Amino acid sequence: MDVLTRLRAGHVLVTGAGVSGVGVSRLLVDLGCSVVLVDDDVHARITACEATGARPASTDDARIFIDSEVVSAVVTSPGWRPDTPLLTYAQQVGLDILGDVELAYRLDRAGAFGAPRTWLVVTGTNGKTTTTAMLADIMAAHSATTGLRAQAVGNIGLAVADALTAVPRVDVLAAELSSFQLHWSSELTPGAGVLLNLAEDHIDWHGSFADYAAAKAKVLRGKHAVIGADDAEVRRLADATGRDDVVGFTLGAPAAGQLGIVDGRLVDRTGDDVDLGPAEGLEPAGPAGQLDALAAAAIARTQGVGGDTIARALAEFTVDGHRGAVVHRGVGQWVDNSKATNPHAAAAALAGRDKVLWIAGGQLKGADVENLIREHAHRLSGAALLGVDRQILADALAAHAPDVEVFISDATDPEQAMNEAVGWAAGRVTDEQTVLLAPAAASLDMFTGMGHRGDVFAVAARRHDQPQRK
Repeated sequence: MDVLTRLRAGHVLVTGAGVSGVGVSRLLVDLGCSVVLVDDDVHARITACEATGARPASTDDARIFIDSEVVSAVVTSPGWRPDTPLLTYAQQVGLDILGDVELAYRLDRAGAFGAPRTWLVVTGTNGKTTTTAMLADIMAAHSATTGLRAQAVGNIGLAVADALTAVPRVDVLAAELSSFQLHWSSELTPGAGVLLNLAEDHIDWHGSFADYAAAKAKVLRGKHAVIGADDAEVRRLADATGRDDVVGFTLGAPAAGQLGIVDGRLVDRTGDDVDLGPAEGLEPAGPAGQLDALAAAAIARTQGVGGDTIARALAEFTVDGHRGAVVHRGVGQWVDNSKATNPHAAAAALAGRDKVLWIAGGQLKGADVENLIREHAHRLSGAALLGVDRQILADALAAHAPDVEVFISDATDPEQAMNEAVGWAAGRVTDEQTVLLAPAAASLDMFTGMGHRGDVFAVAARRHDQPQRK
């Protein structure tokens, strides 16, 4: 019995009336499934059901429903943790629990939307979005040769379900997937998958770092597996697979079977040496951008993409906002990396830069910043701190970078706080310096999101430009 027949044999419970739940419900209803959409927000579930044709239920109703009706599967949303009582109960009674991406994969493989697509999956703690965007651009350039249309999907671009029903057809999915989506994926086997890096993140959702890492490592089950070879934890997970065909990428000179940098050039040594273009001049600038480019190139090479195509796509690639984009060039260079919402991402943003005026702070959520500052103190010309955990950063700077000048904004209004931090930096920046927003912290203590934080930074940077100092 194929997956669609099994789903139609009973009711499908879809948990969550958010974007993911609505998309899944609409997809399943269109495929002829009986869908029960579960959410305790009455308004949200009624609105979602009116839009999709699903049947509404509260979590209490859903549990009764499980006991009294034939339920073929539960499809859950990333916002629902595995220890949610309804999901725990569904597991106890032996129901199949799928994530939205796992459902889409199974339906695609069953031919529900025509011939199955090529799935190229990107995950890791940091760098996912840029790598996925680079990969999508490379595969789009390759379509001139293959005629296959490529699209960034998942947590960037289209939702996976929307990509499967898109017109014109999407043939190659460059998919950015989170640990939440991978947790509920048991059959997902990409054509190629890359695990970029690993650092502690989302432990409250997964319960432990081991469970978080195990979810991420699922991408290595694909036909081709690619890893960030400079990350010890990623190497350990790759070794645990027992595979001898894993492709690594590194900032150093690559060994056989790796991609890396030789004499300022990106090079593929998985076979004969293949030049992939210059390592400098990429966006985002610095080692973080080079690693993203190598990861995207490694995946593309498994799909037969030529070196010239990769080099051209990388040279033309521009970053989306808030991920290392240069938002202003006046006195010095002003870089928005508001996406650096944890210390690991901030370290990547700082790496390879010197003479940095660093703007940081927000919600650290218990993350340790001691190692971040200890390892990158030599890069800092100054630091401006804001947000609820600014003093934790200030204390770490005092301990590990005592010679670095520090400014602290105590303002609680987001625009005022950022304006004060940027104004302080503008009064000190010189032509050879970079003012870098890489907060190492979440944004919701003051801003509506990391995008809002980056936008406020960019506006303030342009406002504080001092032409007379050029």
